[in-house]
Amino acid sequence: MEKIVEKILTSLNVEKREDVRGFSPLVLAYIGDGIYDIVIRTLVISTSNSNVNKIHRKVSNFVKATTQARFIDYIKDGLSENEMAVYKRGRNAHSFSSAKNAKVGEYRKATGFEALIGYLYLKGEEDRILQLVKLALDKWREENE
Repeated sequence: MEKIVEKILTSLNVEKREDVRGFSPLVLAYIGDGIYDIVIRTLVISTSNSNVNKIHRKVSNFVKATTQARFIDYIKDGLSENEMAVYKRGRNAHSFSSAKNAKVGEYRKATGFEALIGYLYLKGEEDRILQLVKLALDKWREENE
């Protein structure tokens, strides 16, 4: 089955960049933020067909920097050496913005988490993204139920 990145680029007649490790960690975080958001939105609407404001509040709870920082703490022991390196590059990247409602450390961890998601997405490893998100969600549920 063709991966979504390849399908998008092929459909738009764009060549795929072979080495995603060359992307800036903030570029990886930028795309990772969008991918993570769509995964969480898909999860929330699949479990709750309520009004958009309620859906937005549920999604916002999972995509905020403080939650993403907790998620990386849940999964980092299971990351490969390469995945950990991508996370650290994202975490240590100098961003020109900051989170509105998070501490600097949480925001940096969240940026690393998003960079990891972006990296995996651009490599076509959607299954790994879903595996890591499921692991984090399972641990989050254990902690919050």
